[in-house]
Amino acid sequence: MKVSSWGRLSQDKHHVISLSDRHQAARQIQQSNPGICFGNGRSYGDVCLNPGGTLWQTSTLNRFIHFDEQTGRLRCEAGVLLRDIQRTLVPRGWMLPVTPGTQLITVGGAIANDVHGKNHHVLGSFGDHVLSFRLLKTDGTVLECEPQSDLFKATIGGMGLTGILLDADLQLRPVKGPWLSTDTVPYHSLDAFFDLADQSEHDWEHTVSWIDCLSGSQARGIFLRANHADATPAGAKTPGHKQLNMPITPPISLVNRLSLRPFNELYYRLQARKAGAGFAHYEPFSYPLDALQNWNRMYGPRGFYQYQCVVPTADAKPAIAALLDSIRHAGAGSFLAVLKTFGDRLAPGLLSFPMPGATLALDFPNQGARTLKLFNTLDSIVRECGGRLYVAKDARMPADMFAAGYPNLPEFLKHRDPGISSAMSRRLFGS
Repeated sequence: MKVSSWGRLSQDKHHVISLSDRHQAARQIQQSNPGICFGNGRSYGDVCLNPGGTLWQTSTLNRFIHFDEQTGRLRCEAGVLLRDIQRTLVPRGWMLPVTPGTQLITVGGAIANDVHGKNHHVLGSFGDHVLSFRLLKTDGTVLECEPQSDLFKATIGGMGLTGILLDADLQLRPVKGPWLSTDTVPYHSLDAFFDLADQSEHDWEHTVSWIDCLSGSQARGIFLRANHADATPAGAKTPGHKQLNMPITPPISLVNRLSLRPFNELYYRLQARKAGAGFAHYEPFSYPLDALQNWNRMYGPRGFYQYQCVVPTADAKPAIAALLDSIRHAGAGSFLAVLKTFGDRLAPGLLSFPMPGATLALDFPNQGARTLKLFNTLDSIVRECGGRLYVAKDARMPADMFAAGYPNLPEFLKHRDPGISSAMSRRLFGS
């Protein structure tokens, strides 16, 4: 069957095998490798694709195995969605400590990409809260992995290349409810953004900003910060789970030179009106795009790229300014531009993306050579300051840039399972 990732840059034929029973998975894997795991398909590029080869569908491994109400320790299969954990356990006083901008990903995908959220400076990345997992090697061996083992460190952020995650023990954090106390602050320069980020780290758990990608180095944006509320705010109403839908793929991208500038202007003005203190339910605050099904269709039949980089703290301000100026001069970018900072924390995985510095993420409609030319310009800025790109979002990074940005690659390769292969792995370091 034809399968694409969330970026919809290609639709290639795959042999898809559903892993519905973790006890029978070893036999299925041994009979069908090489392959790669495919969870809910929310990776943007080719990390979860294997054109012409095998995909092991893991979303059917979606059972909760055990939950300790006293300690918040959850054992579940790798195909469980983060959304199902949140909606089941937040009413019982427990929440995942770290989640990305969507909760429609699997536990296995969260581990394989070591996803991060808006609270990295406080709680790190997803892998920091994984207590153990069982890993099926393609030779049929099942290994129990804990944080002190080298294989554990290779698997966290290891892009699914060390084995097939069957189930995992996760440590949840206690919460008093689903509500957040929030603060919205418009800003009008990169200096103001970095000042806000520095000032907010001590007192606020969640920090992130939307940035007008066409405003260049004289950046304007909306800085959001939040803490978990101790009680339900007066007048709070729990949002329903009704979703809008992008029902069709338009013949051209709705994100283009004509639409981008007026939308950014409108969005900035609307959000600036909300400046000041407020409150929000964790779902619309943390996962705003989950309310629109199939939003990736808005980029048209050619799909889209996401470019997410992190640049070190010492060079963050000039590097981000140079990136934004290049994007503005190209007249490119998207409505969905995010700028935030990472904390000074030791990453749990050999190939984990976060490092101390600032990360910028934008979607770009696929315009072929023109888009790739812009990416080459952005790459040169990231390379020069010693930054790197996020593999979970990538579909075209050069192999030498990957090797330079991830110095632990040689150590990681010692743990790669020879029966696992993806389009990404072949592109970045061979079959």
